Amino acid sequence: MIDRRLLGVAVSAALLIAACGGTGGSPAPSMVTSVGDGEGALIVLAWPTYVEQGKNNVGDWMTEWETQTGCKTTVEVFGTSDEAFAKWTADLTRYDVISASGDAGPRLVRGGHVQPVNTALVPSYAEIFPGLKEKSWNTFDGVHYGIPHGRGANLLMWRSADVTPAPTKWAEMFDPTGPYAGKYSVYDAAIYIADAAVVLTKSNPALGITNPYALDDTQFAAAVDLLKKQKPAVGQYWNNYNDQITAYTNGDTILGTGWQTIANYLNSVDVKVETIKPEEGATGWSDTWMINSKAQHPNCAYKFVDHITSAPINAQIAETFGEAPGNSKSCALTTNPDHCVIFHAEDEAWWEDVYYWATPEETCLDGRTGVKCKGFADWIKAWTEVRSQ
Repeated sequence: MIDRRLLGVAVSAALLIAACGGTGGSPAPSMVTSVGDGEGALIVLAWPTYVEQGKNNVGDWMTEWETQTGCKTTVEVFGTSDEAFAKWTADLTRYDVISASGDAGPRLVRGGHVQPVNTALVPSYAEIFPGLKEKSWNTFDGVHYGIPHGRGANLLMWRSADVTPAPTKWAEMFDPTGPYAGKYSVYDAAIYIADAAVVLTKSNPALGITNPYALDDTQFAAAVDLLKKQKPAVGQYWNNYNDQITAYTNGDTILGTGWQTIANYLNSVDVKVETIKPEEGATGWSDTWMINSKAQHPNCAYKFVDHITSAPINAQIAETFGEAPGNSKSCALTTNPDHCVIFHAEDEAWWEDVYYWATPEETCLDGRTGVKCKGFADWIKAWTEVRSQ
């Protein structure tokens, strides 16, 4: 289920701010028109358990493919999109492929760090759910910059024996005087500011927030203020889900932002937890496989992206990580026949109030004109202040 040996990597705010500043890259190359023989190697930067080679006792969907293609693959993992972006831009020729969430993809595209992808050369693209295609985080000016991988939501999770009645709103874990204060668990990344904005859509509708990643000065200040008020009640900030597993197991955490895969694992070891997408909706992720604009192994990269998003492989990854697969034919191939029901893979209505991670920009993502929104550098600066207060 989970690669429990994953170690979280903390990235300094200074490094992140430097990584976010400016475009920094050269224009993306022309789209390739054919795929030749593999170059013999590939370096992939990915979320944990997306690319397994039989080393972590959770699966192996790479070894046979490596033998067939000759593309010997090296895999590095990351714990947040900010860490991924920092790694990628620290050495612009090191990695060939990245699994980019919506709060990393646009930054990579704008910086010229990834290339347009010719979907005609990726047969699995035709099978991807339409709800994941041509989105603002993977398609720019009508040009595709990757192949969608899958999606998931950040859920409200609690220990069943300790939290009664069952919570229904995010607002309950933003209450610094609530009965569970001191035992809240919060995702440790600047993008979490959007979670506070989601709360404000219901608790303070006068702010007019329609997109939690498009915040003007007033909206942003309200979200940051809410996080500062919450901080004394937070018992854990996490970006390594093994840390959250430990906290729930020990009872140090009983209410927090979690992933369904964490809940499934905890329940499998008799730590009973429940999850819900609260009344306010939720943030979430939709990941895309992107190829470096300076890829040293472009043929292997194309072969890999088609392989990793193919129905049987995408099904394995979705079950291992705990998310909805991106390939529409994967649902018929999962070991658990109910997997796609549990993760709402085919239920587009369920995703209507899931706000996929996006890169905040000064040009408001909600379409407003005549107003300036806070860019991601502002988000990182504010999150650093929240965490250090």
